[in-house]
Amino acid sequence: MDSEWVLNFSNFTTLFVCMVLKLPQIFAVVSAKSSAGVSLKSLQLELTGYLVFLSYQMYYNYPPATYLEYPILIAQDAVLLVLIFYYNGKLNHGLISAFIYAAGWHALALHKWIIDLAMSLCTFISAASKFAQLQSLWEAQDAGQVSALTWGMALYTCLTRIVTTIITTGDLQVLARFIILATLNAVVTFTILRYRRVGKKQQ
Repeated sequence: MDSEWVLNFSNFTTLFVCMVLKLPQIFAVVSAKSSAGVSLKSLQLELTGYLVFLSYQMYYNYPPATYLEYPILIAQDAVLLVLIFYYNGKLNHGLISAFIYAAGWHALALHKWIIDLAMSLCTFISAASKFAQLQSLWEAQDAGQVSALTWGMALYTCLTRIVTTIITTGDLQVLARFIILATLNAVVTFTILRYRRVGKKQQ
């Protein structure tokens, strides 16, 4: 199969999926007027990982097509974060978080060693966000308002980014990140579906 066709297909579908990735989760929270089951810690860690990864790719002038979805994901995470703070009655905490993220993102590009160090921790940060959501699910024994569709789409984008990384840059650090995150996204998706089935049986 032609590698250019695979690359273009992967980039296009990844961008398309990411444009709507968080919408099922956002709609679930808004319709229920509750963020039950959605881990705030997980979302904050995920947003941190996105900011670091975007900064790294931009700093080293990677092809824009390989990271174009990250500004979209960051915007959607920011909306979801505001909704969680709003429904938890802690909207003022959202303003503090926005200031911290803005300052941190600016600091990342100040020196090469900062962005390299941040990227070396990025996989750990992003993986920790998945574990935080898993912990929330395990403790509640209930999926709550957590969207299986959102996590399933996240799994797909990680798989396509494994392909695009192999074809374009071959960056082992980036490749390892996507393999780890794809695995964890699969576990979270499976866990959500499992608790959904258990909940239906109990009803």
